Amino acid sequence: MSDSGHSQPSMYIPGRNRRRRWMDQGPSGNLNLSEPGRERDPMLRDRDQDRWDGNDDSAGYTMQKTPIILAKPAAERPKPTSAPPVLEKPIVLMKAREEGKPTQTAEGASLPPTAATAKVEKEGQRPTQPVYQIQNRGMAAAAANAGGNVDPVVGQAKLMPPQKMKHSIKLVDEYMNWCDSAIEFLLDQTDVLVVGIIGFQGTGKSTMMSLLSANSPDDDQRSYVFRMQSQEVRERAGNQTSGIDFFISQERIIFLDTQPILSPAILDHLINNDRKLPPEYNLPHTYVEMQSLQIAAFLFTVCHVVIVVQDWFTDFNLYRFLQTAEMLKPSTPSPSHESSGSSGGDEGIEYYPHIVFLQNKAKREDFCPRTLKQMNMVTDKLMLHSRLRYKGTVSMLDCNIFPGLPYDFLESEVNLFLIPTMENDNDETVSRAGSGGNPGFPLLPAYKGHPSFHTMISKLRSQIMSMSRPQLSHTILTEKNWFHYAARIWDGVKKSSALSEYSRLLG
Repeated sequence: MSDSGHSQPSMYIPGRNRRRRWMDQGPSGNLNLSEPGRERDPMLRDRDQDRWDGNDDSAGYTMQKTPIILAKPAAERPKPTSAPPVLEKPIVLMKAREEGKPTQTAEGASLPPTAATAKVEKEGQRPTQPVYQIQNRGMAAAAANAGGNVDPVVGQAKLMPPQKMKHSIKLVDEYMNWCDSAIEFLLDQTDVLVVGIIGFQGTGKSTMMSLLSANSPDDDQRSYVFRMQSQEVRERAGNQTSGIDFFISQERIIFLDTQPILSPAILDHLINNDRKLPPEYNLPHTYVEMQSLQIAAFLFTVCHVVIVVQDWFTDFNLYRFLQTAEMLKPSTPSPSHESSGSSGGDEGIEYYPHIVFLQNKAKREDFCPRTLKQMNMVTDKLMLHSRLRYKGTVSMLDCNIFPGLPYDFLESEVNLFLIPTMENDNDETVSRAGSGGNPGFPLLPAYKGHPSFHTMISKLRSQIMSMSRPQLSHTILTEKNWFHYAARIWDGVKKSSALSEYSRLLG
């Protein structure tokens, strides 16, 4: 400035101008003092200018600073909480108590059993094979009563198949009382066939039932499922079976063996042992006959097939007895509300089983076609007015034992089957005797005139097992339902007014 107060034009002074430039640039943060005469880099100059003006956000193109993260120590960090993944609902077969407990995850949280099961599989994937729910209704009720947990021992026992029967058990004891021990061998399935048998004393009822159910003729007779007559019982003319014996085979066929009908051995036991009779019976023979009728009427109601065994042809008292039992048979229980809509015919209301006449211990002449035809004609005439199904189930012509006979040879063929005498090993050895002194003849079997006992038993068994299985009542019955149904029928037979009136007429 001049002495007059006016400003003078500025003059170039190198040192001064550098000082002013340094003052304008701000603090010497990045000034290179070793080379005072060199100009600074424009990018550094602009950055320092922005920092001096307080605008640090605009320096985005500069070198980034090292970030500092404020965090707590690892011990004080909160546990990460994440929403559980959405899992598809799995289908669980069944879990034991150990498997039903909640599973602890790695983070310490517990998952329900269904989620734990699904976590074993890959999430988001469906199993390659379908998984079905198998649960017994009894197990479900037990689990509900136990708070959702089922004892593994009980669950394993429920799913296990029933144990195989090795011998028969009592369904009705010798005092005509019902026994409940057979229920543990039954299942909840409907494909069941019930076969019963009746006959006079010593005709081979227990032997036939053992061979049809589980044994073969080559087995030891002491191992038969239905106990046969021992030598001691046979010598004193006694009976082996008392009441009704029960056995169920692996093919789910129920076999019922019964005491002999109109048995003189039972009557002799009542008389000689001074056994007290029920108050509704006055005479022992009346009681024996009523016992036989009760058993026969019971079998006619709860069996699909009833085998009538006889060892000679024929006793007319047997057919008279069958007609009496058919007359006294209890009627089929009517449904609750469908009886009005059902057909009015009696055939659709009353149930009648298949009857098979088994001629045991048949001789060679019984297998003659002419004799067989006469036996069928007599049986057909005796059962003409019966409503029992005595035709169209068992056929001797279908066994191919009469290859030359046409199918219409028997005009009125009934369910009649012939079984030859059961041979022992000693009898078979004797029957192989030859003649003429030829040493080759003893190796050949002797002529019998009929097929062997093994062959006929096998053919009879195949025909009985292939029989139709109609409904015993108006509803489909399982094995266990059949047991309860049979118990109700037996109780009704014992309290039947028709049987009581018939007993009163007998005196």
